[in-house]
Amino acid sequence: MKLVGKYPTLRMRRIRKSDWIRRLVAENSLSVNDLILPIFLREGKNKIEPISSMPGINRYSVDKINLIVERACRLKIPLVALFPYTSNKKKDNYGTEALNENNLVCKALKVIKKNFKEIGTMSDVALDPYTIHGHDGILKGNYVDNDKTISILVKQSLLQAQMGCDIIAPSDMMDGRIGEIRKALDKNNFKNTKILSYAVKYASNFYGPFRDAVGSKKKLKGDKKSYQMDFKNSTEALREVALDIKEGADMVMVKPGMPYLDIIKTVKDNFKIPVFSYQVSGEYSLIKNGIKNKLINEDSVIESLISLKRAGSSAIVTYFAMEIAKKLSKNY
Repeated sequence: MKLVGKYPTLRMRRIRKSDWIRRLVAENSLSVNDLILPIFLREGKNKIEPISSMPGINRYSVDKINLIVERACRLKIPLVALFPYTSNKKKDNYGTEALNENNLVCKALKVIKKNFKEIGTMSDVALDPYTIHGHDGILKGNYVDNDKTISILVKQSLLQAQMGCDIIAPSDMMDGRIGEIRKALDKNNFKNTKILSYAVKYASNFYGPFRDAVGSKKKLKGDKKSYQMDFKNSTEALREVALDIKEGADMVMVKPGMPYLDIIKTVKDNFKIPVFSYQVSGEYSLIKNGIKNKLINEDSVIESLISLKRAGSSAIVTYFAMEIAKKLSKNY
């Protein structure tokens, strides 16, 4: 029985037959320029401490961060993001340690900016690593006080800018904080300090390993649903982004990443602004453990990152940054 005449003249498989043609017509690609490397900091000297909930990820004492930043520079990773593991004795109700010019983030910023001119730095603006209750702001009863929190976040942002931070990244989700931070930065002659707003940060169930990494998981009282976004909502994300752009954000973040591909695309389609995504700790650990247990293969990492690019991400914060940069370098 001859079926040739019943087939269409266009066969989609023709442009999938060989590797070279698949590469030639690929709609999306991943490069080292898309990667942001998170680095966890800890106190002490000569310390590189594995994080049990995040296989392959460590906390570094400030005197050891040169090792990882130097490797990132060799691999041409453009940006590192700093997160501190603050000791319990330095935590209080108001996150006072966030304003200490000798805290972990400030010391790390000074070291990196002194020794590595070719890489950018990003620092988190929020109080959860510094509070005994694990919330991103000042707790009043069981509710985070928006305006009192902002007054501290502004000071935290200025301090980080003074230490040489290139990108201030408020992740707290307080209303109006971008505008206040931008005004303070401009007033103090930090007009070129960039703001990456965590404009769309969901109250997600995928943050557990990160909270363990910064020491806030066991401290957290209640949840963060009164200020982080409800994961049942999508159009609300557009309102959040619009407000932060109006207030002076240079870039916006969608967090988490893969569970919110639709949100990344919606934001990208509606605003002409760089949209970053965060492949969060829960995503990382799930994929990493899946590979370890041979449930999925290592190429699933690339697939997951390409999905974030395909949705519209300009860049991706990912704990896979170092190993993927190595792989991309070898392939190139």
